[in-house]
Amino acid sequence: MEWNALNGQHVFSFLRMGSSARLFKRQRSVHEILGGGLVADVILWRRKNTTLGILFVTLAAWVVFERSGYTLLSLVSSVLLLLIVILFLWAKSAAILNRPAPPLPKLFLSEETVNHMAAFIQSEVNDLLSVSQDIALGKDSRLFFRVAAFLLLISVVGGLTDFLTLGYSSLVFILTVPALYEKYEDCIDRYVMMGFEKLQQMYLKFDSGFIGKVCRSILDKKKSC
Repeated sequence: MEWNALNGQHVFSFLRMGSSARLFKRQRSVHEILGGGLVADVILWRRKNTTLGILFVTLAAWVVFERSGYTLLSLVSSVLLLLIVILFLWAKSAAILNRPAPPLPKLFLSEETVNHMAAFIQSEVNDLLSVSQDIALGKDSRLFFRVAAFLLLISVVGGLTDFLTLGYSSLVFILTVPALYEKYEDCIDRYVMMGFEKLQQMYLKFDSGFIGKVCRSILDKKKSC
């Protein structure tokens, strides 16, 4: 009984605040956890113009795909068709009017770039195949359950919404929740810790009540035998 109660306290102890009064006793700030670079600045709205631009462009793309009936293939084809028509007419009119041709960069992939890309793709694919083989042969049970849970989650979420809406919702979540947490970090940590404390009390009551009775009944049966 005493061990179970201590074990229940240990389950929640890692969530308690340290001297910095932060969840999980972390010492780093949210900005540092996110990498501390450009990506962290964008996620935490320290580059507001960039963050707003990403949100507006993503929203426009979602509206185009979701409301106009366009698919990704049809939109890309239409944009490419419009682009080559404009460039073609520009080049022809420039030749007739003795004007400079469209300022296109040199479209060329060097052998070094292609080899580098091929080596990177080969490395990533081989890692994926190695992990897949370990899962299929049962060498890593923990990884199997994590992958299975992740795929099940994707299946459930995919049945509730489409890919574009999920992608846009995920982007909005990434660009809002960390920033709001950083702004109201102390208040959120305080309420979350209060919730964890209540969960710990419920667990201890359950441990001392139901589990304790089960353990005592098992011990009684062993003694009677």
